[in-house]
This record gives sequence, C-alpha cells and structure tokens, in this order.
Amino acid sequence: MTLTLFEPKIDSNITFPPPRDFQVIAHEALRDGIRQGHRCQLAMAPTGAGKAYLGLRVCHEALQKGRRALFVADREALIQQVSETADRYGLVNHGIIMADHWRTNPSMPLQIASVQTLASRGWPTADVIVIDECHSMYSTWTDHVMRTRAAVVGLSATPFSHGLGRIFSRLVNATTMAELVRAGVLVPMRVFSCTRPDMTGAETSGGEWTENAAAERGMVIIGDVVAEWARFASDRKTIVFGATIAHCEEIARQFNGVGIMAAVYSRHTKPEDRRALLAEYRKPDSAIRVLISVEALAKGFDVPDVGCVCDCRPLRKSLSTAIQMWGRGLRASPATRKTDCILLDFSGNIIRFAADFENVYHNGLVALDDGEKLDRTIRRESGETVPKACPACGFTPFAGRCMSCGHEAKSKCDIEHEAGVMREIRIGKTKYADDDRHLWEQVVAYAREYSAPAKQYGRARYLYRDIAGAEPPQTFTLEGTPAVPITRNVANKIRSINIAYSRRCVA
Repeated sequence: MTLTLFEPKIDSNITFPPPRDFQVIAHEALRDGIRQGHRCQLAMAPTGAGKAYLGLRVCHEALQKGRRALFVADREALIQQVSETADRYGLVNHGIIMADHWRTNPSMPLQIASVQTLASRGWPTADVIVIDECHSMYSTWTDHVMRTRAAVVGLSATPFSHGLGRIFSRLVNATTMAELVRAGVLVPMRVFSCTRPDMTGAETSGGEWTENAAAERGMVIIGDVVAEWARFASDRKTIVFGATIAHCEEIARQFNGVGIMAAVYSRHTKPEDRRALLAEYRKPDSAIRVLISVEALAKGFDVPDVGCVCDCRPLRKSLSTAIQMWGRGLRASPATRKTDCILLDFSGNIIRFAADFENVYHNGLVALDDGEKLDRTIRRESGETVPKACPACGFTPFAGRCMSCGHEAKSKCDIEHEAGVMREIRIGKTKYADDDRHLWEQVVAYAREYSAPAKQYGRARYLYRDIAGAEPPQTFTLEGTPAVPITRNVANKIRSINIAYSRRCVA
C-alpha cells in the first residue's frame, strides 16, 4: 500500500505544541519524498530538533487517514518516554507492545514498541513505521523494512552507519546544530582541552581503539578528571562518558571519594535502580551531581539542565559516537537560565574530529554515504598538538569555520578564485569583514535588531554603502541571510555613523 501524507485535519483532542519553522519544512520535505516515490526516508535531526515530535506527527497524520502506525524505539528503556510524550501530545489512544504492560492493546491504531520486543513477538500490521535512532541497525527492523510495503521514516541525529543508503532512498536534513543554537533550542558549547591519556601504540580493533586499551590509558588521568572538573564545572550537573564499565566505576569512586555524589548508569544497572537514578538525577536540586556511563546515556537521554559533559572515552573513527556524547549537554534549559554547556575533553576527541564536526555542525550531511565515510575514517595522532583557536573570537578548537562565532577561514586559492567577491573589507588598517558577504550579514543582523521589518533592507543597504563605499550586490537580500555576530570594528563604525547622522539632524 502506498501512503500519501496530507496536512493533518484539526482534532480538538490533539495538543501538539506549535511546530517550529524547521519542523514544518522537514515534515513537508517528507511529504514531497512520498509524492516522489520514496517509500523509505531518513530525517537527520540533531539533539533538540524534536525527533519524537516529528515522528509522532507523522504517525498522527497517518491515523487521521484511517491508517495504522508503529513507532519503534531502539531500547525498551525508551518506550515509556515515548509513550509519555504521545500522551502529552494528546495521542492517548495507543498501545504498547511489551510483555505484561498495562497498556498492551493490539486493537489500537498506534503502537509503540522496542526493537527487542518486536524481535521476539513479531511485527504488527502498520501502514506507517517510524524507526527512532535508526543508525542502530538491528536486523530485526532492517529485514522487515525491506519486506514491508509500509511507508518508513527513520530518525537519527547521526545517520553514519554502514548500509543506511541501501535501505533509505532519501535523506532529509531537518535542521543543523548551528541553526538550533541560533534559534535558542541548543546552547553554545564551551570547550576546554584538558589532560589527555597518551594513546600512542594503544591496541586497536578494526581501526578503533579497543575499550580495554582506552580504559587502561584513561585510568592514569582519573585524578586529573576530578580536579579539572572541580576547577571548571563544580557548580554544574554533569554527565561523564568512560571507556568501559570498570573505568566508569573507578571515575565514580574518585568523585565520591572527594564528596561529590556520583553514580554509574550502565547495562548492568537493574531496571528498578535505573528508574530511581534517573528520577533523582532529573530533579533540579538532584543529590547526584555526576552521572557516568559508557553508551547507555549517549542516545535518547535528555536532561536539559545538564551543564557539563566530560568526554573520557578516546575515539579515532566514530565521530557519530562523539556527537551523541557531546549532544547530551547542549539542550537549552530556560527554567534554569542555562546559557552554555562546558565540554571537558579528556580524550582528545574534539581535536581529532574538529574539522569534520565543524562541517556537520554547520551543514549536516549531503548524502547518507557521507556519514558512513566519516565513521570509518581513522584520525591519527599527531603528538601534543595545541588546539588552534578561532582568529575572530578565540574559540577552540578551530579548523575552518568557528562553531562559536561562525568565522570562516578563507584559503588563498578561494580568494583568488572569487577575487571580486571574497576580498576583505578594510578602511585603512581596520578590517571590518572577511568579504562582501560577511559585511552584508553583519549589517543585516544590526538592521534586524534595531529597525522595523519594513525598513530593515534599507537600513542594511545604507550601512553597507557607508562602510564599503559601494552599493551591495543585487543578489544580497534579507531573506536567507544568516544571523552572525557583529564584530567590534563594525559595531564601532555603525556607532560613529549613527552619531554623525544625529549631529546632521540637529544641525
């Protein structure tokens, strides 16, 4: 059966929050994909983009057409979280496929299930299937998706797994991390490159350091982890990622030994203990200040007031794992007035992955094969490399385009190739912008903040002309121009232009 996704009808029982612009665009892109004949599509949505929101909206749309929908989570531990979210949105008429669960009801048109349960119980009839965290490629769902005629939407922040391109025929970039930071959905990341283990000659398997090797090298610096956390983030709720469970337990012992309450959350933690740990940790005034894990907290775990992530798990291939770990602290928390997240890098990962992470941060992926290549590329050690800082704001690490202020380095060949556009904007010895486009972005940012909508283009145009001495290119518009920080030199120049204008008016 081919499913056509239409705009949902109004339903008074449904209480979905109003969608953000990028969620509307992503949903419409999925509809376009169906119209173009793509039965299986993958939506790449970073932490904070609302993957569950998008997936449940797709399910709701199917229900309104009289179809059956199935939402698949990759772990039983996430089933309750998805169910509670569905209830909050008004989708209370759903069943849960799980042994002895009070909500088991096969007649419900919306079912929520884990991959593990479906492997043992089989698949219910569904016209639409949403696969959350689809980069976890269990044969249970990959085999079924290839056989079924249902429309399939995969959701992932890191679709980097081998073989995704053979299952999904279309990639939809819902949004990027940079866009979510500008929108206030995510907070900026402040990175401190701390004491790192020496991984020279460490054992590898398939090109990646083995967990035991990473843990053995990491054990040496655990004292530094506690000391540097106390220096940079002692007032912040924290998640720590270690290399093995034994490594995590030793980190917890060291924290507890100095009076900082820490706990380990792993596959060995009993279900009832997990529930108690998470219930306590989610409290704003939680007694547990530090929660430690290998991977159990890396996917689908969201506690918005986490203000620090300690990365103690050295990697040299799996960028996707690094992004999942770092993303646990990036969600905004207006209730606690959280303004940023500190990443304490005890692994060297942020330096190894800097260039590739910057690209994903700003642009997402162009094709599914791109993510696969990123996760199989070995980043080799280069000795005690000093992290390069952004020349505009000082943020580290910096590879080519800053994740803090957006400054982008221009290579010599780029400037020569685009000689008429990529020139710096200078007056005397004062640099105002990297190029014409950068100056336009700054004056537009100023006009948006200080001018009425109808006057913003004119204000930006006059400021550009006063600074650059020429009219902006006709291709420069307000629409689509990204928000960028205004450099100190441009801010000072605009201030002087405003003062001069005021004096002329008085005269």
